[in-house]
Amino acid sequence: MKFGQRSICVLNVGGTRYAFTGDVIRDFPLRRVSRLHACATEREVLELCDDYDRERNEFFFDRHAQAFLFIMLYVRSGRLRFVPGTCELSFYTEMLYWGLESAHLDPCCQKRLDDRMSEVGMEDEDADSLSEEEERAEAEEVVLSGCVARWMERTRRAFEEPNSSFPAQVLATVSVAFVVTSMVMLCLSTLPDWDTAKRNMVEEHRVVEAVCISWFTAECLLRFLVARDKWEFLRRPLNIIDVVAISPYYVTMALAGAGLPGAGLGVAGVALRVLRMMRVFWLMKLARHFLGLQTLGLTLRRCYREMVMLLVFVCVAMAIYSALAQLLEHGLDLGVRNPDYASIPAAAWWVIISMTTVGYGDVYPVTVGGRVLGGVCVVSGIVLLALPITFIYHSFVQCYHELKLRSARHARSISAAELLQ
Repeated sequence: MKFGQRSICVLNVGGTRYAFTGDVIRDFPLRRVSRLHACATEREVLELCDDYDRERNEFFFDRHAQAFLFIMLYVRSGRLRFVPGTCELSFYTEMLYWGLESAHLDPCCQKRLDDRMSEVGMEDEDADSLSEEEERAEAEEVVLSGCVARWMERTRRAFEEPNSSFPAQVLATVSVAFVVTSMVMLCLSTLPDWDTAKRNMVEEHRVVEAVCISWFTAECLLRFLVARDKWEFLRRPLNIIDVVAISPYYVTMALAGAGLPGAGLGVAGVALRVLRMMRVFWLMKLARHFLGLQTLGLTLRRCYREMVMLLVFVCVAMAIYSALAQLLEHGLDLGVRNPDYASIPAAAWWVIISMTTVGYGDVYPVTVGGRVLGGVCVVSGIVLLALPITFIYHSFVQCYHELKLRSARHARSISAAELLQ
């Protein structure tokens, strides 16, 4: 085999020839191709390809040529889609052969593959993929150059993909424990007896808060250091919430060190307390570990059009009914002027709690026309809210099924890796 820096290697896939230099073969994104560079004998080469021509340094693969063309488009553009008119399962078999997984597909194609597998009752990974779990670590070492790069990639997966390995699951469990502890401390801090308890156990409370903040700070900094795209990392909403939730603690400590207690700074003290309350959004971090929250987030992202349509329905109906209610209860001056409907914004509160069938009873019509309008408002609210709910429900079921298959795929990968070790 000739894998020099300027030597040319030819891949012949189903009669279509591709020429690459040795350096490109070494760093090739496809695991089966990149492993060729590490072969020392022709016997090892034939374990990866179907034939080899030493004179022309050509490797033969008896595989689907058109499928490999689409895989090469993924190598160049980073987007992998199904070949038009080709069975999804057949193309998925080609993907497994070259070292790709369903996670590399575009979301729309992933859904098609999951639906197809559900129809035929197949598992997401076949025996070939399970037998190659041991080769995955070797392939990563070929693609990533250097120990530091490999460590950063593994650390990134441990934080971003809790089901990628057993250490990642342990790390996720510890992170959840710290989030729950922080939320318990936040809830207890609002109790009437908290100030007395805090004075009696000041050291214990400081230690618990300092440990939680230290963990969140270290986790945030480490995730930033190992992130592939630092700018994209800073733009993510969950990461922004992390920074906003952590910063008040350090600001308070800095003010205390300067002899300025944060609680007595007027507007600044109120701002610090508001930011400190942002810690409640750390519960969103649990979305990385719980399938239900992931399903909710994915459903909201895919159904934003239906959600906007529902909001438009409610706003239009609220504007109409609040104007009519203000007119019937206060504007006509027929002997009864209900002060709760003195303005259209005030009537809008009654409309929204009536359309959603909450009905607090704090505001209610007293005229005959107002009560008739209230009945129509309640019935129309039920109809308007029910119309888009069906679409959202079906999308929620599909998202839950899709994420459940992905979770099962990761679990099988972990089990297979443990068995092979």
